[in-house]
Amino acid sequence: MTKVLITGVTGYIGGSILSHLQSSANQAIRELEISVLVRNDSRAEYFSSIGLKVYTIKDLDDLDAIKAAASENDVVIHTASGYHTASARALIQGLGIRKTSKKDANLYYIHTSGTSNLADRPISQIYAESRTFSDKDSDIYEYLKKRENLEPYAQRTTDLTVVETGKEESVPTTIIMSPTIYGVGSGKFNRITIQYPLQMKAAIASGRAEYVGDGRGVWEFVHILDLAPLYEIVLLDWIQGQRAIPVGEKGFVFSGTGTFAWKDVAQWIAKAGVKLGQLTETEAKSISLEEAAEKWVRGDTQLCELGFASNARTRAEIGKELGWKPTRSRADWEQSFFEEFEEVLKTNTNY
Repeated sequence: MTKVLITGVTGYIGGSILSHLQSSANQAIRELEISVLVRNDSRAEYFSSIGLKVYTIKDLDDLDAIKAAASENDVVIHTASGYHTASARALIQGLGIRKTSKKDANLYYIHTSGTSNLADRPISQIYAESRTFSDKDSDIYEYLKKRENLEPYAQRTTDLTVVETGKEESVPTTIIMSPTIYGVGSGKFNRITIQYPLQMKAAIASGRAEYVGDGRGVWEFVHILDLAPLYEIVLLDWIQGQRAIPVGEKGFVFSGTGTFAWKDVAQWIAKAGVKLGQLTETEAKSISLEEAAEKWVRGDTQLCELGFASNARTRAEIGKELGWKPTRSRADWEQSFFEEFEEVLKTNTNY
């Protein structure tokens, strides 16, 4: 029986992946022995109550405990953070330990990342990029290294560390690099994403929706309930021995299903906010990168530009060739602003 460890299951992505796998009709998925890695709090008791093995840690810096948990499993799906390099390294090293103790272990590491790693810097003009990336391109790893040499970025640093540590430990790795993830998730705890709710809460505080510069930067989106099945497809490909999913330096999988401009995001936040009685202005307003950074990401202009004002264009080809069939449309994306705004008001989640 293949043993799979999932991190971040109290979060938006990990919780939805766990829920999806638990409800899967696929026999190979149903036969997996799934365990979870969580902080040692009351939420850990919930996962025990539904029959899952639970590994507890103090936080993502509890590296010995993280490594030990991974060493008892064959596959790790890491969703807890794409920006915490040390925990990703520890998980892969744990799988490396598993390899020495169980020679026939079918080891695999699936990492969660984002397309801001590929994004340009159009506001600051630090880096310009007009390229549309395909996950079938052979040079993504080299491109990431080039960008990292020009300007370190924590999430990109982590991706490169994943590939390098996988090679060192002889553990195959695949990085699922997603754009903006939207929609209400299916997990037990956090059910909303990060990007748009940050802007929604800031809009409430400011009294209006806002965007950076001219708002013309183009990104992509994927619904969380379309993304979770992609993880299942990647996992199945490995445990069933098909090996069609690339690994290592070639192991990048994209998941975008549609495109948007950042000004459009602000306009839809304005519409939702007015309809729900939280905003009075129907037109979004342009603000500077520095002001947006202070409001949205505690003054981090690099993160703000890459994650809320850049261009990041990709083509998700690998998953679709293996049968991934996302069903949500642009109309679903537009409707999601009303749903997520309502969730923000219900949960008052602080990010």
